[in-house]
Amino acid sequence: MPLTLASLVQHSALKLSVRAGEGRLDTPVRWAHVSELADPVPYMEGGELLLVTAMKLDAEDPEEMGRYVRRLAAAGVVGIGFAVGVNYEAVPEALVDAARAEDLPLLEVPRRTPFLAISKAVSAALAADQYRAVTAGFEAQRDLTRAALSADGPAELLARLAAHVHGWAALYDTSGAVVAAAPDWAARRAARLTPDVERLRERPAPASAVVGGSDDRVELQSLGTGRRARGALAVGTAAPLGTAERYAVHSAVALLTLTTERSRSLNDAESRLGAAVLRMLLAGEAEHARTVAGDLYGALLEAPFRLIAAEPALPGTARPEGLALLADAVESAAARTGEALLVVPEEGRLLVLAADGGSAVHACADHAEALESRRGREAAGPEPDELVVGLSAPAGPAGVAAAMKQADQALAVARRRGRALVEHEEMAAGSVLPLLADEAVRAFADGTLRALREHDAVGRGDLVASLQAWLSRHGQWDAAAADLGVHRHTLRYRMKRVEEILGRSLDDPDVRMELWLALKTTPTPP
Repeated sequence: MPLTLASLVQHSALKLSVRAGEGRLDTPVRWAHVSELADPVPYMEGGELLLVTAMKLDAEDPEEMGRYVRRLAAAGVVGIGFAVGVNYEAVPEALVDAARAEDLPLLEVPRRTPFLAISKAVSAALAADQYRAVTAGFEAQRDLTRAALSADGPAELLARLAAHVHGWAALYDTSGAVVAAAPDWAARRAARLTPDVERLRERPAPASAVVGGSDDRVELQSLGTGRRARGALAVGTAAPLGTAERYAVHSAVALLTLTTERSRSLNDAESRLGAAVLRMLLAGEAEHARTVAGDLYGALLEAPFRLIAAEPALPGTARPEGLALLADAVESAAARTGEALLVVPEEGRLLVLAADGGSAVHACADHAEALESRRGREAAGPEPDELVVGLSAPAGPAGVAAAMKQADQALAVARRRGRALVEHEEMAAGSVLPLLADEAVRAFADGTLRALREHDAVGRGDLVASLQAWLSRHGQWDAAAADLGVHRHTLRYRMKRVEEILGRSLDDPDVRMELWLALKTTPTPP
């Protein structure tokens, strides 16, 4: 336990007596300092026991003593040791009164007790306390190492850490979700800190932060050796950590970082295996893919799955943050529910095979929804680290090549529409016209219809409307003429003029298709 003024008063060899501040003797002492300056405050750091003989002070002047003691108390001095029998035979009442007024402990030091003896006693006690703390820290390190190597791994480590710091501890994954906590009730407390963990994750590792509520003080530490954190550790205590507790926390951070880096190496190996499985599936070698997948990905291939393709929203960007965040989101979601997941990072894109209807697919959709919501609030285009995502229809091992094509098609549509995510089924169920809503198609439509619109602008203005009515009635003259309120011979004349102006035959189904799409892409102004 830390050295206090009470410990010094109880030291039998020092013979100290208390003249003021009796209720504050449990204050810890950081050092003992001798100073005869009239104002030693500039040389104080706080926590000192100041030893004086009042050589340069008028210790019997109440006003001077009042100012002197107030300055010391404000500077964080924890007590005054006044030597009697040197300049004063007894402790002056003016000093006693001033100390009592500030409730600052005042110790009387007898003549036979040199200041050096007090300094040595303080130094020895502080060294012993530091030794105890370091010893306890090393013992905590050994205890936590044994826990990390146990069958329960991180969960047991958190339990032991919580016991060493007399508080609670929690581990977060890369997405900011709570992986484990000790004691069990701490999981709810830790979950409320997810926004703080997400902010910590945005800083280069290693990083730390202190947050607090009304009940505890929480230290957050990032985990990992790379630029991006691989997780975070939260430690909650009722008071700031002491030396021994600090050793325990640092040991836990090192052990958990080692665990996450080891897991990262395993993940890299799994990723290479997953890439091989995906290549086999794309090549139509489903049976070979099942053999290679084994227990790791075998369950994924036994049920319908989706293929997810993701790329940066801005083509050509070299920033991989968005892809990494999406990978973290789907991997964390799958890990929480025990789903098999195949993640293959490629140059500038990410491919994922995930169980249809599973948590990883939902996490992908939630991630995209959050991007679109943020973009909508900021009324701006995508940032360089944002994504576009294409999601295939459900498929099996024999249909992966088709699923890849579907995902790529959906991804292209998502980029064209300014969407974060598009599902292939959404495209198949909708109209083809939104797919044509880009500048190239509009330019084609304008060019195709320009001659007719120019004719209508200087003539009667009836060719474009007549063409649209005729095409909408599938070339039925009477029905189209009735829609226009003209005789069918008039309509036949107009369609002949359309052919003459465009230089193309309306008997050609390709011509009719192109004209209809042009009309739908650039509708006739009212």
